[in-house]
This record gives sequence, structure tokens and C-alpha cells, in this order.
Amino acid sequence: MPTVFSHAAIPLALAAGLGRQAVGPRLLAAGVLASVLPDLDVLAFRLGIAYSHALGHRGFSHSLAFAALLALLAAIAAPWLRSRRGVAALFVGTAAASHALLDMLTDGGLGVALWWPWSDQRWFAPWRVIEVSPIGLRRLLGPRGLEVLLSELQWIWLPALGLAAGLAAARRCCGQRGSAPDTPPAG
Repeated sequence: MPTVFSHAAIPLALAAGLGRQAVGPRLLAAGVLASVLPDLDVLAFRLGIAYSHALGHRGFSHSLAFAALLALLAAIAAPWLRSRRGVAALFVGTAAASHALLDMLTDGGLGVALWWPWSDQRWFAPWRVIEVSPIGLRRLLGPRGLEVLLSELQWIWLPALGLAAGLAAARRCCGQRGSAPDTPPAG
């Protein structure tokens, strides 16, 4: 898995590229949370749940079904997120799905249960270019951690910066500042 910090790169890049009018602070916070939430499954190790189990690391919480569930919750919470339902669902769902897709690009682990509950099979992308992050802060702060961070800079943060710049340029080119989110009625 990439580090928890790098999973946030995708919603941050999307928000920067789409602009504050399209992705306000609350929606951005929800997207960042959705992008890191799947890794709470590392708690399964402490509970004695095997890595390869559907409830284990990179199991159900890394599936597109889980991302769709978070998208549905975002649509329900859209008034609180100060966004239109479709925008909230799409942004949060994309942020959550990006977690699994980034994990599929790593060079370690057992793969991602992308199609759970329909399949327990674990998947990797054809290109496994991101150095897998060690689990645990102590290991991340060592020499291996530096390799991981440099890999993430190259394969996540620089492309995310390009995505943000491209979206912002397209927005400026088309004369749009981003659509204003619907705000919930007062009272």
C-alpha cells in the first residue's frame, strides 16, 4: 500500500483542479477521509484476522462495492457537505476507489479484493511501480521508508500535480470557475 499521506493525493488533486466552488472544504475533507479509510482494515491483524480473509487487509474495504457505499453515504450527507448529491457521491466514490487502484500498483502484498462481494480474488495492476509501504511508523521512518516516499513522489504526487494542473487549465480554458455547490436551506 502507499502511505496514508499519498492516498490523499487523488482527492487533493481533484479538488485543486476543479476549484473551491466545485469542491468545498467539507466535501474535500470527506474525500480525503474516504481515500484513507480503507486502510483501517489493518486493525484486522490485531484481531487475528488473516490477511487473505475478506475482512483482512486489502479485502472488502478496498472493493468497488465499499467505494459505492461511501458514495451513497456522501449523497445522503450532501446537504451537510454543502454539495449537490451527484457531485458528493462522485467525488467521494472516486476518492475511495482511488485507494484500491493505487494499492493495485504496489509491488507487494496479496493484491486487492476489487470485486468483493462477487469475487474474493485479489488483483494487481499490470504495472506494479509503487514501492509497497511498510506497516508501522518505525519501519516507515527507516531507510525503506525513504525508498517508499521517493517512489510515491514519482508515481503518485507528480502525476496528481499534473492532474490538478490539467483540470485547472481546462476549467480556465472553458471559462468555468467550477459550478457552485447547492447549499442546504437555512434553518
